[in-house]
This record gives sequence, structure tokens and C-alpha cells, in this order.
Amino acid sequence: MATSSGSAATALLFQVAAREGVIVASESAYHGTLRQLGEYVPAIGGAVRLVDTTDLDAVRAVLDEAGDAVSLLYVETPANPLMGISDLAGLGELAAGRRIRMACDSTFATPVLQRPHELGTHVVIHSSTKYLGGHGDVMGGALIVRGADDWLDALRSLRGVTGAVPSAFDCWLLQRSLPTLPQRVRAQTATAHTVAGFLQSHESVHEVLYPGLSEHPGHAVAARQMSDFGAMLSFRVTTGRAGALAVAAAAEIFTRATSLGGVESLIEHRASIEGPATRTPDDLLRLSIGLEHGDDLCADLARAFEASDRVS
Repeated sequence: MATSSGSAATALLFQVAAREGVIVASESAYHGTLRQLGEYVPAIGGAVRLVDTTDLDAVRAVLDEAGDAVSLLYVETPANPLMGISDLAGLGELAAGRRIRMACDSTFATPVLQRPHELGTHVVIHSSTKYLGGHGDVMGGALIVRGADDWLDALRSLRGVTGAVPSAFDCWLLQRSLPTLPQRVRAQTATAHTVAGFLQSHESVHEVLYPGLSEHPGHAVAARQMSDFGAMLSFRVTTGRAGALAVAAAAEIFTRATSLGGVESLIEHRASIEGPATRTPDDLLRLSIGLEHGDDLCADLARAFEASDRVS
């Protein structure tokens, strides 16, 4: 089911789930999703429990405590922007054993790299503004419901009532982009490996958050449930907030912008975008790797680090 944006997709899902009971959700997720869970769902009378979904024991404890009141287990993996990896198969077993639905925002992984439906997920969410559109010129979202499910009828009805429908032209733009999706994602992912390796060895970086690195705490899980590790990564600089902002400002090939998944590489300081309630470290920069050559992107970051050092 297509929607007018990724946020429209999650809002519809949460409204339907809130009617049925408590939503148990990832505490690490896109800040817009967390705002919906923290502000919108309670405003319509729903209840939310946030939990670290990378910790199966923690999720099990919350589900056991809430009991039959839970209607939905919501997970985002890889998570934006800290790149946490949740075990979809493990979470799917927990949900199935309690006869509750599980939903997964798989935007970062795209359908090319991760198939949550095969791992016990009932509803998969994509912000099609990102990789599905892939050119930074369309907004959209998608909810893909597994099998015959009464929630699908409820979601479709609510989409019509709220007007969260995409325009015909936006749908055309998305259909235009889908044939190149696998080629784009594979090329972007290959370059992300190169950039992650460069950042890992740079003296101005004290942490690289990319599940393709063996040091990442979710690497083994990601290797099981993804065919590759994606083209999104974050890193933390040694010079704090000021240094991170200086690096973002000095980059030339990377565009300083807040979207992701397009053919152009983007860099952004997430804490500034997310505002005072952010859980994101202020020394963190998020990269969306595009289709430029990996050597050029690494050289651009090297120049940006040098320029930031001169500023600091």
C-alpha cells in the first residue's frame, strides 16, 4: 500500500495498532518515528513502551510484563542513525509465540538487502522517498502486509480518510526508479565498504558505526539477515560538535543535506537536525553513500578533516 511519505506510513500503522493495544517499539529509530510514538500515539489514547530491540532478553521482559495488552512489536533495523542491528528472526519468534504482529522499518536495508517478511515480520515499512525513489525528487512511503490481514483493510480505509495518498505523478516517479534499484544499492554498498574502511583508519575518527565492520556489535546478526550491509554509515569525530560541523561544512563532493538513498552522497550532523530531544551524540555525522567513486569520496573526507583541523 503506497502512502504520501514514510512518516505517513508509520502514522497509519501506529493509529491502527493503538486501537488494539500497547505498541512495543525500538528506542533507537528515526527521530520522526520517535516523535510519533512519544507525542502522536499518546494523544490519540495509545500506549507505547520503548525498548532496546537489539537485546532479545530486554524485549522478552517487556513483552512478558505487558502480556496480552501488546498489539504490535515495532523495530527499525538498521536503525537511524546509530546503525543498531536487531535480530528479526529472534524478534519474530517472540512475536509469534505471543500472537502479536511485528513490523519492521527496513528503509536503510532496502528490499535488495533484507527481506523481513521471511524472518517473521508481518508489516514491512519503507520510506520510498529514499532508496526506492533514489533521485531526491519524490516523497513516498509503503506498507507491505504479509498475507490476508484485517489490518490491511483498516490501513487502506484510514489512508483514504486522512488523505495520506501519493499523487499519480509521484507513483510514476517511483515506478521509473524501481528498475535501477538493485544496481544502485549494490554499487552504493560496495562504495560504503570503502568509505567505512577509510574512516576506521583515520586519526580524526574515534568510532565508525557500520554493520559491515567486524567490530560492529551487530555484525554477526546483520550478516545472517542481510545479503550485504547497505550504504548508510555514521562516524564520530575526535573534535566534538564543533569539529563535526566543520567537517560537514568543508566537504565538497558530499552534499550537506538531510535525506538519504539518492545517487548523490550526503553528509549531515544529525543532532542538529533532530533538535533538543535528540539521543544522537553531537560529535556524530551520518553519511548516505551515492554513486560517486569511492576514492573521490575518501579524498573529499580527507580534505574536510584537514580543513576542520585548521578551523579548530
